Amino acid sequence: MTKIAFLFPGQGSQYVGMAKDIFESSAEAKEMMAAADDILGVNLSGIMFNGPDDKLKQTEFTQPAIFLHSIILAEIIKAISPSAAAGHSLGEYSALVSAGAIKFYDAVRLVKVRGKAMQQAGINNPGTMAAIVGLDRNIVRDCCNKAAVNGIVQCANFNSPGQVVISGSVEGVKKAMEICKSNGAKLVKELVVSGAFHSPLMQPAQDELKKAIDETPIFNSRFPVYTNVSAKAVTAKDEIADNLFRQLTSPVLWDEIITNMINDGIEEFIEIGPGKVLQGLVKRINPDIKCSGIDKYSEVEKYL
Repeated sequence: MTKIAFLFPGQGSQYVGMAKDIFESSAEAKEMMAAADDILGVNLSGIMFNGPDDKLKQTEFTQPAIFLHSIILAEIIKAISPSAAAGHSLGEYSALVSAGAIKFYDAVRLVKVRGKAMQQAGINNPGTMAAIVGLDRNIVRDCCNKAAVNGIVQCANFNSPGQVVISGSVEGVKKAMEICKSNGAKLVKELVVSGAFHSPLMQPAQDELKKAIDETPIFNSRFPVYTNVSAKAVTAKDEIADNLFRQLTSPVLWDEIITNMINDGIEEFIEIGPGKVLQGLVKRINPDIKCSGIDKYSEVEKYL
């Protein structure tokens, strides 16, 4: 039997109209969205379906929207039993719910706290992020270390070989971008973000999130979830909680996660949720591995 892993996307995969077709086609989706709207105290489904885009892009709405789209799909697809799961940053929450480590309602509350806290941290501690393409990760790390005299900057996402995202203060990131260019990077591009995610500037959000994590029931997962912080398979509830806490200021080790999953016997990946970002990254990490995605209800139907 083929060993399948679910992958769940993170911030940046949202789009106006997301999950509308799923809502219209599934009674379960309607129930879950109504419950989420109630917990969040906002008409999130309305923002997902109708926008405006500027509102959907606000971190406090983006994160629960992507989580909700992803986990509704995971709940509907009963015919697939994954052997493992992983999620990119925010997507780790979807992965943990799919593995039974966190209940849906509790995860909605956690993601609400996470999104609001990260947005506020971005206001209080302004920062930025940039994509660096075409440089070895160790060279990018060295560039960040050299730029750190100008301000906080570190590697935030190791997405695939030759694709690293850096994060930190505006001064630190700008200087690191210059140094990366001078070291031969093919592309250096500042990203449009509301904060310096996965950097020390998220410390206030991390502190706030810890309180919420400590109050949330977390269980041992039914199958391994490969975490952003360690890139290793985790099933123990204490490790899960610790990794969620550390995640906000630590780099996302995505390329290591995918490599470790393949080395551990995963033969096929299915991205569950909006967009195709993770499918693209998997293909860059290992072009020979089978990878597909489920975003629309029409893509769910073949598994029902």
